[in-house]
Amino acid sequence: MTQKLLLMAAGGTGGHMFPAQALAEAMLRKGWRVKLSTDARGARYTGGFPHSTEITQVSSATFARGGVLAKALVAPRIAAGVATMALDMRRDRPDVVIGFGGYPSIPALAAATLLGVPRMIHEQNGVLGRVNARFATRVAQVACGVWPTSLPEGAQGVHVGNPVRAAVLEREGAPYIPPGDYPMSILVIGGSQGARILSDVVPEAIAALPEELRRHLRVSHQARGEDEARVTQFYADHGIDAEVRPFFADVPARISEAQLVISRSGASSIADIAVIGRPAILIPLATAAGDHQTANARGLVEAGGAIRIPESALDSASLAEQIAAVLTNAQGATKMAHAALSTGIPNATDRLVALVEHLSEEVDP
Repeated sequence: MTQKLLLMAAGGTGGHMFPAQALAEAMLRKGWRVKLSTDARGARYTGGFPHSTEITQVSSATFARGGVLAKALVAPRIAAGVATMALDMRRDRPDVVIGFGGYPSIPALAAATLLGVPRMIHEQNGVLGRVNARFATRVAQVACGVWPTSLPEGAQGVHVGNPVRAAVLEREGAPYIPPGDYPMSILVIGGSQGARILSDVVPEAIAALPEELRRHLRVSHQARGEDEARVTQFYADHGIDAEVRPFFADVPARISEAQLVISRSGASSIADIAVIGRPAILIPLATAAGDHQTANARGLVEAGGAIRIPESALDSASLAEQIAAVLTNAQGATKMAHAALSTGIPNATDRLVALVEHLSEEVDP
């Protein structure tokens, strides 16, 4: 029996790539072949993908970046990418194409549309990204990570949740150690686009905590490369035990060990925090398109699993107050952990797999 082929297309951020990785892991276990189409930025996130995933880089571009010349080259680059993907699909026709958002997913989705290949998209955020919004009515299904998600008229949406990687599922519902008079961990994760303000404010907030609390803390702080040295030095100058890196490969383990997570409210971060079940302070990225990070945070905050601080209201004093409120109330922190866990969807990957398999058995929409 011929192996079925899934072609995934995803842009160059962890928010797009991590759900794609989770789906790749699941489909390979089911005996499918899996291809991933991405760009150079996305390729940086492929280290955790199963080795049998066929990864290709495709030509694409966005009008959102660059000067006049760069914008003039966007259309030709996208056209070249679509042509390349169309030729590839003619040689090795996928049973299903799924886009996870980001402009590098354009060529695969456009080629699938032209060739009548069954196709769908997965939207991680509570507001459709630009590319997914463009294709939402041209695919059979929009699998939504956050619910409700605003969809254009004619689009067919279903709530599946955001798939999480195997490393997260291994720690699903890991027992929470409430804060107390012993070593405690804070994890700070900001995402590639929005980490700078966290590097500016979080260290000052932690330094402002009472000494009897601060001396118990160990901080894992994910900072942009250009901020790493100054953040490291700040923590050292204030006697705070901290590890600062541009990227932590073991974020799921660090979430499970943390008494508190301070984070942007990117879709993948929210999903990881909820599936593992940890109290969080969320600072949505103010410049996120359609304010989608505020939409992402809503479910976790309303359930009582997280505290949301708008970026406009973020300063070291207010953040220190909220950190102290969590870490000096063991019962309250435990309730937050349980509330966060109640919002998790650990079977999101299984739901997405079911949609892919069902689509592969249908006639093109």
